[in-house]
Amino acid sequence: MLYLAAGGGGAGGLTPILMIALLFGVMYFMMIRPQQKRRREAEQMQSQLGPGDEVVTIGGLYGTVTEVDDDIVLLEVAPGVQTRYARPAIARVTTRAERPEATEPVAEEADAVKE
Repeated sequence: MLYLAAGGGGAGGLTPILMIALLFGVMYFMMIRPQQKRRREAEQMQSQLGPGDEVVTIGGLYGTVTEVDDDIVLLEVAPGVQTRYARPAIARVTTRAERPEATEPVAEEADAVKE
């Protein structure tokens, strides 16, 4: 009788560990992984900013990008009014500016550049 109350099998000690592992797995796939994906998308959007893009800042200010530096973006918020923002302060791009496609140099031009 004492044996049944004390032991009961080896699986009883493994169940709490499996529950904790399952909890961490669910938290990873439901919370951590989607947040990392959103952060990567935001970094990619901010790295592709260029003059002429219409953007919204995290504060809700609408403007047009006039100049992009390493970490600073100049926005024109009204005719003749420019403000400086840190690149991570850009929340989203509302309209992308038309930019010419970057083409590969012709082989003859590439050879001329090397010489």
